[in-house]
Amino acid sequence: MTDLFEHPALQEAPAAPTRRRSAASRRAAAKRKRRRRQRTAVVLVVVLAFVGAGAYLLWDRMDSLVGDLPFIGSQNEDYPGPGGEPVEVVIPEGATGGQMGTVLQEAGVVASVGAFTDAFGQNPAAAGIQPGTYQLQAEMKASDAVAALVKNEKLQTNVTIPEGYTVAQIVDKVGSVTEITPKQLEKALEDPESFGLPKQADGNAEGWLFPKTYTVQPGDDATTLLTAMVKQTKHELEAAGIDEADWEDALIKASLIEREARAAEDRPKMARAIENRLDRGMTLDIDAAVAYGLGKPGTQLTNDDKADTSNKYNLYKHLGLPPTPISNPGASSIEAVANPADGDWIFWVAVNLDTGETKFSETYEQHQRYVDELRAWEEKNGY
Repeated sequence: MTDLFEHPALQEAPAAPTRRRSAASRRAAAKRKRRRRQRTAVVLVVVLAFVGAGAYLLWDRMDSLVGDLPFIGSQNEDYPGPGGEPVEVVIPEGATGGQMGTVLQEAGVVASVGAFTDAFGQNPAAAGIQPGTYQLQAEMKASDAVAALVKNEKLQTNVTIPEGYTVAQIVDKVGSVTEITPKQLEKALEDPESFGLPKQADGNAEGWLFPKTYTVQPGDDATTLLTAMVKQTKHELEAAGIDEADWEDALIKASLIEREARAAEDRPKMARAIENRLDRGMTLDIDAAVAYGLGKPGTQLTNDDKADTSNKYNLYKHLGLPPTPISNPGASSIEAVANPADGDWIFWVAVNLDTGETKFSETYEQHQRYVDELRAWEEKNGY
């Protein structure tokens, strides 16, 4: 009998199952490899998405900063200068060097933003460039443009309105130093809503045009300037803590004080004397108001003027406050109305017309002594 393990057929038979398992293993391995490739592809797509998003955010952030960084290559193109036709440019509030460069490039002043920002970075004084309207030249060398802006020689006019000026005086003053004409101002004053005049003013801007120095830029018109004045008056009233409902009365009182007082320390005392007289039902007897109603200087008042009942501003004949402010008061007069001094004064008189020295009194007898002092001063000084 032949040995089982020596039979040729039986010796080859075990090899078949081994080959079938190897094929299956290969198929499984291939399947696993395909799955790994798919997972790798998915991971790669996700990673690339994150990288792309990060790159976009980085570029977006850099783009917001690059306006102030030097450009390279053709983006640094510069004109040789010195420049040609005049060009007006407006540098906005808070502008960076890059933003200034953009304004100038678009206006044809500089050849590129890059050249300007290079020059801006090299000029230590460039950080002091102020907003405003400037006259430069077309096709300037970037460094020359920066140097011109550094001078802060803006195309603007400063107009100073003194405390106590009337609307009529303000119209004349503005017309004399700016391109805004008196006729333009008078026309604008006819439309009080256009410049923010409160309804309690009843269309009369007297008292609401705050006295200070204003900057008039090219392109500003009468309405622009009047709006700034009224806005400043509202700010001062709010800062003094005066209720909005009392603004007009406060300005009337402050305007009286503005035209009567010379020294800062007298203003709160005058404010108190006005309140004391109003509380007692007394006429205010203020010459400045009488003069305003007549359109003449207070030094030219006559006894007939003080007896004229047709003058609504005659505070010798009419009780209470005048119908409107008589001037445009400054901050110290408004503050005096908001915070009057403590005292029982009901009279005041300037005893020295040169210095404005003023004396206050609580009784008529005392007041008359101070009036006599004034008369003696006037006689001595030829008044």
